[in-house]
Amino acid sequence: MKFLKILAFPFSLLYGCIVFLRNKFYDWNFIKSEKFALPIISVGNLSMGGTGKTPHIEYLIRLFKNEFTIATLSRGYGRKTSGFILSQNKSTTFEIGDEPLQFKTKFPELTVAVDEKRVRGIKKLLELQPTLQTILLDDAFQHRAVKPGLSIVLTDYNYIYLNDFVVPSGNLREFKTGIKRADIIIVTKCPEDLLEKERTRLLTKINPLKHQHIYFSYIKYGNLTPLNSDNTKRDTTEHYFNKSYTMILLTGIANTSALEDYLKSKSKNILAAKFPDHHVFTMNDIERVKEIFTTIASENKIIVTTEKDAMRLKGIEFKNVLNDLPFFYIPIEIDFKDTDKEEFNKKLINYVRTN
Repeated sequence: MKFLKILAFPFSLLYGCIVFLRNKFYDWNFIKSEKFALPIISVGNLSMGGTGKTPHIEYLIRLFKNEFTIATLSRGYGRKTSGFILSQNKSTTFEIGDEPLQFKTKFPELTVAVDEKRVRGIKKLLELQPTLQTILLDDAFQHRAVKPGLSIVLTDYNYIYLNDFVVPSGNLREFKTGIKRADIIIVTKCPEDLLEKERTRLLTKINPLKHQHIYFSYIKYGNLTPLNSDNTKRDTTEHYFNKSYTMILLTGIANTSALEDYLKSKSKNILAAKFPDHHVFTMNDIERVKEIFTTIASENKIIVTTEKDAMRLKGIEFKNVLNDLPFFYIPIEIDFKDTDKEEFNKKLINYVRTN
């Protein structure tokens, strides 16, 4: 693996330099970024994925929704459509992508839109809903055509961007110096009981600029939830964990390590069925998982997936097969500890109120 990374290094350097030059053209105003009158909040990362953008955007939705009129705008990665689409309650992943569908499913009253051209998407949203008070841009740190008022960058506690390099020899979308554009850096997937000396170590290592604020978030796992609402198998989450069920973990996300560690703390028998990020599941995939399930001798067995993957598995074509299986997804939320939570909430709310 190290040898392959060494071979890929020249390509990483070339790609990184191209992105660096592109960013400089925006910085020097050779290419224009468009700024909007209302508060625009961008949530993104330097890495290719797996830092937890979706639950962090959901956190912001919960923070804002009772006081402000808000919308989310995503590219709609993995959708089979193009252009601007405003999500409806019956939208599918093929129309808008899995993450926007998750937002709409959990917050039906929320305005959720997709557009690969974010400037156009923002203008369309403002035409349709002139009373909008803020727009959350999903995965837009490298989308320089829009100049957000507040830029949030996420980095995984276990894979800090400082220890990485540009693709293909690493996992970064640009050189790590790009972090200078961030207003807020959130270290995600931290231990809930993160020690003060570890916080200090990370703060020293990241060494934020004067205008930057750093916060530390952690994951809260919800209860196992049946994939289909008419699934009659509804024992409590504690039942499955206490009985040490064998779990097949079916995923199509960028980084499964945190979820795997959590489930391994609850069961000794975890079988991972991993697919690439945003994988479009097929009936063959489901049949393969079902075959693995049937070969497990124990009667104490279930299939678990992520909430994002569940959006792609709820299609009508899978319903008859999945309804016969004890198939669950596990929702997640993020939270901040103590003063981090208070300071972060105050900063974000004040930003929207005063801009």
